[in-house]
Amino acid sequence: MENRVLTVGTLDRLPRVRMAHLPTPLEVAANLGADLGIDLWVKRDDCTGIGMGGNKVRQLEFYLGQAVAEGADTILITGAVQSNFVRTAAAMAARLGMESHLQLEERVPHDTPLYRNSGNVLLDHLLGATLYSFPEGENEAGADARLEEIAGELRAKGRKPYVIHLGPGHAPLGALGYVDMARELLDQLTSLKLDIGRIFVASGSAATHAGLLYGLRAFGSDIPVQGICVRRDASVQSGRVLTRCSEIADLIDGPHMVTESDIHLDDTALAPGYGQMNAGTRDAIHRAASREGMFLDPTYTAKVMAGLISFSERLAETSAQQTEKPWLFIHTGGQPALFAYGDQLAGMP
Repeated sequence: MENRVLTVGTLDRLPRVRMAHLPTPLEVAANLGADLGIDLWVKRDDCTGIGMGGNKVRQLEFYLGQAVAEGADTILITGAVQSNFVRTAAAMAARLGMESHLQLEERVPHDTPLYRNSGNVLLDHLLGATLYSFPEGENEAGADARLEEIAGELRAKGRKPYVIHLGPGHAPLGALGYVDMARELLDQLTSLKLDIGRIFVASGSAATHAGLLYGLRAFGSDIPVQGICVRRDASVQSGRVLTRCSEIADLIDGPHMVTESDIHLDDTALAPGYGQMNAGTRDAIHRAASREGMFLDPTYTAKVMAGLISFSERLAETSAQQTEKPWLFIHTGGQPALFAYGDQLAGMP
């Protein structure tokens, strides 16, 4: 590829614990693509292996690499009640012989016993994690501050905790997992001689979105990345993605090469909010399962697929779809959460 500004060694010199099953498959979704009138491909990052997989495995390889380098014996992380991130962190910590302390934030107005006890929460318990509750869902600084308080309590007991912060202002080590994924993806596309026209990915914390976008540009690709908003509307999320890309550049002493024109966001599938389903996400879950045998989760991947379907339908109305190159859907995993939403999915379609 031309115009690379990163080399393989840039990332490989950083602390990392390698647990992911890589490379993840890149496969065609022929049935669903035919329904939509597009050539649709899927990057199966739900198949990363450890702890039921998902995109967070790539991110946590770098966080836990740093934790190991610092001699930590305990990790702390915060996320929603049905967080894939905290579940995966607990699984990877268990393999490393570390304790995990997971803070579950009240982000979703869904208070059924199923939501509280099934899905990722059930897995958190099976993994032996210690769980805490944080009463707010949109207070990232407060959630991170509470983690620091818990860490202090653990230090007083002789533990050596490592805190994985998710709010702005902290080095986005996890985003490096998707800088590296961009390298992996581009190698696969070259091998398959596949010319992708658009990539669709969830945009929440922005670690995955920004890491992938920065990685593509840094490894010489100009493929557009269409972020689908899953937590904030596009106007707010745009600045977050740009900031994350800037933080990535600073973290690896790389160039600041992502600009506002690189950031594409769509929030048409977001309402009524984070972790809450709508007609589009239900339809996406049903279509992916019934047409491809592929399971999507209500919070992230189903919203991305709903956004992709809506995007496709809008293009079809203008006949522009006929000139489109193949599209790529990044499947970031999250399937355990399906069981927590079983009451809302019963009786589909």
